[in-house]
Amino acid sequence: MASDLARALAAAVRGEVRFDPAERAVYGQDASNYRQVPRGVVKPADADDVRAAVAVCREYGAPVVARGSGTSIGGQAIGPGAVVLDFRRHFGKVSAVDPQTRTARVEPGTVLDELQRAARPFGLRFGPDPSTHSRCTIGGMIGNDACGSHSLAWGRTSDNLHSLDLLLADGTELTVTGPLPPAERAALAAAPGRPGVLHRELQALAADNLALLRRAVPVLPRRGSGYPLDALLPERGYDLVRAVTGTEGTCALLLGATVRLVPEPPHRALVVAGYPDETAAADAVPGLLPLGPLTCEGMAADLIAALLAAGPRPSVLDRLPDGACWLFLETGGATAAEATDRARQLADAVRRERTATAALVTDPAEQRALWSIREAGAGIVTRLPPAPDGTPGGAAWPGWEDSAVPVEQLGSYLRELRSLLRRHGLRGVPYGHFGEGCVHLRLDFPVRERPQAMREFLVEAADLVVAHGGSLSGEHGDGQARAELLPRMYPPQVIDLFARFKRIWDPDNLLNPGLLVDPRPLDADLRFPGRELPLTLAYPQDSGSLLNAVHRCVGVGKCVDTTSGVMCPSYMVTEEERHSTRGRARLLGEMLRGELVTDGWRSPEVREALDLCLGCKGCASDCPVQVDMATYRSEFLYHHYRFRPRPAAHYSLGLLPLWLRLAHLAPRAANAALRGRLSGALLKRLGGIDPRRALPALPPRRFTSWFRSHRAAHPADLGAPAVLLWPDSMSELLDPAPAIAAVQVLERLGFRVQLPTGPVCCGLTLIAGGQLGLARRVIARSRRHLPPDLPVIGLEPSCTATLRGDWPKLLDGPLELPARVRTLAEFLDEREVVLPQLTGPAMTQVHCHQHAVLGTAADQRIAARLGLTNRQLDAGCCGLAGAFGFERGHYEVSVAIAERALLPAVRAADPDTLLLADGLSCRTQLTQLEPSARPLHLAQALLRAFEQSEQGGRPPG
Repeated sequence: MASDLARALAAAVRGEVRFDPAERAVYGQDASNYRQVPRGVVKPADADDVRAAVAVCREYGAPVVARGSGTSIGGQAIGPGAVVLDFRRHFGKVSAVDPQTRTARVEPGTVLDELQRAARPFGLRFGPDPSTHSRCTIGGMIGNDACGSHSLAWGRTSDNLHSLDLLLADGTELTVTGPLPPAERAALAAAPGRPGVLHRELQALAADNLALLRRAVPVLPRRGSGYPLDALLPERGYDLVRAVTGTEGTCALLLGATVRLVPEPPHRALVVAGYPDETAAADAVPGLLPLGPLTCEGMAADLIAALLAAGPRPSVLDRLPDGACWLFLETGGATAAEATDRARQLADAVRRERTATAALVTDPAEQRALWSIREAGAGIVTRLPPAPDGTPGGAAWPGWEDSAVPVEQLGSYLRELRSLLRRHGLRGVPYGHFGEGCVHLRLDFPVRERPQAMREFLVEAADLVVAHGGSLSGEHGDGQARAELLPRMYPPQVIDLFARFKRIWDPDNLLNPGLLVDPRPLDADLRFPGRELPLTLAYPQDSGSLLNAVHRCVGVGKCVDTTSGVMCPSYMVTEEERHSTRGRARLLGEMLRGELVTDGWRSPEVREALDLCLGCKGCASDCPVQVDMATYRSEFLYHHYRFRPRPAAHYSLGLLPLWLRLAHLAPRAANAALRGRLSGALLKRLGGIDPRRALPALPPRRFTSWFRSHRAAHPADLGAPAVLLWPDSMSELLDPAPAIAAVQVLERLGFRVQLPTGPVCCGLTLIAGGQLGLARRVIARSRRHLPPDLPVIGLEPSCTATLRGDWPKLLDGPLELPARVRTLAEFLDEREVVLPQLTGPAMTQVHCHQHAVLGTAADQRIAARLGLTNRQLDAGCCGLAGAFGFERGHYEVSVAIAERALLPAVRAADPDTLLLADGLSCRTQLTQLEPSARPLHLAQALLRAFEQSEQGGRPPG
């Protein structure tokens, strides 16, 4: 019984044991096409917990699946009815770095970037660098023998390991090392007990099949399919580290590892070589490798098209030379001159090919920007751009994403692969590690309508890669996606040896069963089935389907990077998978499937996971496939509470503009009630507001009242160009200072400011809480008060983003308003206006909605025109997020988000640093949690610049 197993595990381990439906749902998928619902999840605190958990699972006959960050593309991090061990949650420290021996001791859940940060002070690094380096774990990298872009220089994970501490399913522990001399191999085989038996059987497996292993196992740098049995050969020194690396968690569990480190080149240069097509680039690779580049990465024009389809055009694309396929050739050196000289040699070699072009990039920032395009490939290519004939793009799925051939065969393989794709009517975007013959490729398989088509293609593709002397997988491993195809790559005798190898390590088949040996069918257990439910919001990019929308999430896991960016604020502090964008998408998918999460829109599991979603919209921009969890959250809350009582905060904060307008009928009395010790506490309690939050005071007068007085005293110049200022509810009713400043700035610059003809509201507070019917009515009323044609300036980023992004989702028919909406910075940036100088240091806390929907390029240019030395904080969300930080039950998470990066940066700044924060939420969080902070809206900073210029008698500019 699962309940008995759960109780036994809870009694045995100090870490977390979760067997609830929500946890099983979010751990039932990885980055593959598959869904395997586990029996439960254990998050071990240390090695003792792993030992205890395995002992309990062995007693109950429960399979065990080891999991790092869940980014496995073949289905290796999931297992039906298994107990998933989440190593990343608590078991991921770098224990030590030894610069003398150039080694480090790590736990299996150590994130690669954490290891790199620990090694960097010594001028060292771990060589392999997959594109998921910000979240992938060392244990996961060992499980599939990960490589990355620099394997040309530093090899695969297996080339960079000194020793592995292993735990077998029967409780046996042993440490394995690399190649050994004959005497040491004999000593291991003579050891008593289970370790000796294991060594004898492994050595016998090799000794009995020397000719077969030498003949039937292809030798190529990117062979990631099958067990690496050739590592057991005498000439390989019985290399058990290599033999167990890449076994996908099917043989042993990792308790710790000693990894080798390599010197980090102090300086790098990048050659971008352009070719007329991908086969021309591939054919050129063998001639470039003797020059020793650190990388030789290939990406074709379709990757750029996919990038442009996903968002605005990055300016760094201008650095690409002419061509339709590009090779990224990196060099390193002890000095910048040395790295550049090596790069020039490569560039000269490229240009000797008549049809090739080359660009030399030495600026580190430009290099990083170019590499970010290549690293984003894993996410970008999951959504195909429109075809040249105008056919809309669609979703692309893994299954054949990292085949590999000898590099001399790469051009021929790519030509025939393209032909095979045409015959099957499939599209994809090839790119990858051309220097080692490895090609990444996701394809638009009709996985929901006709999954058989995936099988038909994969069988032929397997035969094609084998005909070129290649491997089904070059670095991601086989998993369920390709293990069934291994007999097309290896003869039956080798397949039998794989089964023998697995039995030697795991005779009871408890570790990740169904992979590599006796594999599950490649087209079984697909994650895509689900039901369509009636929706309220529009999903034009997903054919009006929430099912399509949540399946945008392919599990690449950028949302579980806790080091930078906006996405996902609550996960960054809780590190609970269900609080990541990926985890929430999984739960919504299970809700639509209706098997594990059975209550549909009434699901308490989905509600709990979405309760800590701040609605920051960071995922809409930071997620490579634009999963928009804020929109899905609004949709869910609308249906969840439809015809039912809502939480108190939905009435107090969701209807905040209404209550503020009523309060302004008697502002002094309202302030007395808000500030009173007993009355304030009562209002917070009735409104579902955390008692530790200070309620904001009402200003003496509303912004529109000030504007009428101002206009009476300063009549408008009717000949000046008119602009409509959007008086959002916060500027109108809570903090009018930015709006007042904006009017004064715009008039100084020669514009005639107008306001809507009546009260307006963007509906954000209603949309955020899922009160979508009322939001529609509010928006419809507001639209009637907007004169046509005028440019509209929004001051509050969340409201401005709502006008641009959310109104089209709520209202039927085309809308012309979003195209007219600008932030103040965008409006001024688009016009040739002369600005005064403010000068000095500044730091900007960017509102999440501005980051996600509006962008900040114009703000950076305006700050530069003011003469400010501005630094945009990489602090992510402030943690208040409108109503979120005020709601009861959210205070600790809200403060923890702010303390993660924002507040430390503000406290560390020089006292004379100008702090810019356009969002009222950001300013409120800062002033409530750090009383010394004095954040200003950009409009207030501009007004200060004008006033200083006027007082000093200096003309603007």
